[in-house]
Amino acid sequence: MTSLFKRLFGGGSKSPSSTELRGDPEVYAGFTITPAPMPEGGQFRLSATIEKEVGGETKFHRLIRADLFPSRKDAEHAALLKARRVVDEQGEELFE
Repeated sequence: MTSLFKRLFGGGSKSPSSTELRGDPEVYAGFTITPAPMPEGGQFRLSATIEKEVGGETKFHRLIRADLFPSRKDAEHAALLKARRVVDEQGEELFE
């Protein structure tokens, strides 16, 4: 009976890792944006990685915001929108 409750209420399941929640990467203005929503309290926090090769070296920036969304798909969409805005505003200065 205990295992039934664990399956129903998630007590026995492991949380997906951040790599399991990565969305499809998108190339925008020479930057690669990969949405990576973070599960939190039954919702998903807006998160993405922004990367670009600069001077022969791949630079990364992790974008995490306080915004929470009820679905992974909504969080991925919002992360792409926010990351595009950050790229437009900061460009390569994002990595300084």
